[in-house]
Amino acid sequence: MSTPIRVLHFADLHVGIERHGRIDPVTGLNGRVMDFLRRFSDLIAFAVDQEVDLVIFAGDAYKNRDPNSTYRREFAWRVKELADHGIPVVMVPGNHDLPAISKRASAIEIFDTLGVPNIYVLHEDSLRTIPTRRGLPVQVAAVPYPYTSELARKEEYRGVSLKELDRLVTDKLNEIVQGLAEEARRNPDVPAILVGHFSVDQAEMGSERGVMVGRDVVVSRSVLADPAWDYVALGHVHKHQDLNRGAHPPIVYSGSLERIDFGEEREAKGWVLAEVSRGRTEYRFVTHYRREARRFVTIDCDCREVEDPMEAILAHIARRDVAEAVVRVRLRLRADQDALIKEREIRTALSDAYSLASISKDIEWGTRTRLGAVNVEALTPLELLERYFRLADVPEAESRKLLEDARAIIQAVDGEEREG
Repeated sequence: MSTPIRVLHFADLHVGIERHGRIDPVTGLNGRVMDFLRRFSDLIAFAVDQEVDLVIFAGDAYKNRDPNSTYRREFAWRVKELADHGIPVVMVPGNHDLPAISKRASAIEIFDTLGVPNIYVLHEDSLRTIPTRRGLPVQVAAVPYPYTSELARKEEYRGVSLKELDRLVTDKLNEIVQGLAEEARRNPDVPAILVGHFSVDQAEMGSERGVMVGRDVVVSRSVLADPAWDYVALGHVHKHQDLNRGAHPPIVYSGSLERIDFGEEREAKGWVLAEVSRGRTEYRFVTHYRREARRFVTIDCDCREVEDPMEAILAHIARRDVAEAVVRVRLRLRADQDALIKEREIRTALSDAYSLASISKDIEWGTRTRLGAVNVEALTPLELLERYFRLADVPEAESRKLLEDARAIIQAVDGEEREG
């Protein structure tokens, strides 16, 4: 058995995601952007500390295809820091890195253009042998995100339906992977890693669909589960998962380093550290080094059966750890409770949170509205008003004065109706 090569695999960095962020006073950048960059810095420190032999980035460096110069700078110096420590970095473009037209450069191609030592940008379907930090060779095959639009422009595919075009792209990708596997088999003594950015037919998708650029393509899991590979490093799907668990080779989505939105609230985030040797690979998923990904917390409160909804909401908040989290509050209310909700008090109760994304209300507009445990229809207008003042914490003296005024108005209206 060959000497194991220590590989760090990550993907879907998405520098530029600003949702739920505020300006960081130290850097001047959006705080959520800094979340992603700090996690990248943690990864670099981990790679140096663990003396990894190779770092693999499986695509999607940025939020979009044309990142601003600041985001390019922040990504670039961190990649160079890895390379300066003598750790080779292999990068394969994802759909967020690729320009709309194939003739243009990808967002990460500049490293290849400048010939930065220890950085390899594999922007074409190919296999090459790369020397690792300790000099041990490893075969790395790359399958970047495919240009579906380019295929659609070819003469032989004009007029083909989108469904048929998807099938043709899948067939083509499967052929490419199979061809690269045959090529890797010619050098059986050197470990082989396949790096790709695409979906796999049995992968569990998540909120990456919300930030997806272009139409998606799918590769067959059975094609990837080829013993020619010792590790399959994938990007594109944000949820960490192994599609060949307990078998060889591991087919692993590292997942994203940070949560994008609430669709990823319960997903663990991090990177993969793998010990890769010919015919055998072991790996572990790393979620915490220096810090964890920022938490997203949903607070659900069903207030329909309570008399004082604010008391119930604040009690729910008090039971949750919201410190430095992105929080959303989802309320279920009766129609008569809507006016009792004091958003300022909710925001005050969540002052320890990093960000309050939203306070949403699902209001039940029933035919028989209830106030506390009593039907609205069973109460007089004055009784309804009195209960409302009590739930809204109107001071007793003010409440009495308002009820007296209301009683006078009601009596006056009733008198006019009788006279009419």
